[in-house]
Amino acid sequence: MSLSVHPSIREQQQPAIRELAERIEATWHRYLELGAYDLPDDLGYVESRLEGEKLIIENRCYQTPTFRKLHLELAQVGQGVDILHCVMFPRLEYALPIFGCDLVGARGQLSAAIVDLSPVSPLGLSSDYRQSLSGEAQEAFSQPRTLPEWGDIFSDLCCFVRPADVLES
Repeated sequence: MSLSVHPSIREQQQPAIRELAERIEATWHRYLELGAYDLPDDLGYVESRLEGEKLIIENRCYQTPTFRKLHLELAQVGQGVDILHCVMFPRLEYALPIFGCDLVGARGQLSAAIVDLSPVSPLGLSSDYRQSLSGEAQEAFSQPRTLPEWGDIFSDLCCFVRPADVLES
């Protein structure tokens, strides 16, 4: 595996996206026994073009005894769009849901935030998870959003919003 050093795009991203990326990684490092995840060299840092704009993608992946893959992806499209994508895939022997979240920023403000716990069992989320998440999370935001047609991959507890201000991000 070759080591190539690329500058992180994190410092160039919107503050809310940068801060969430920092919090996620700090939490993983503090509470989980992180191990290396074998990510192909050409997927750790990618530069390309998307609709004429420069596209940069930075991936960080880990594994733990409980999670087969922890994935944090940061992306930047041109100078206007910043993206954070995070997914935590549990090992099959643990009765844990898949955690996923995304933040999308455009033109200096967040345009979308989504968070979900996706069940891996056809029975859905356990009653403990449902009870813990039963609050009206999406209603606490001033601009809830409707999931797209393909959004049936999410649980019924998925929260999808457009953060209106710093307090909502």
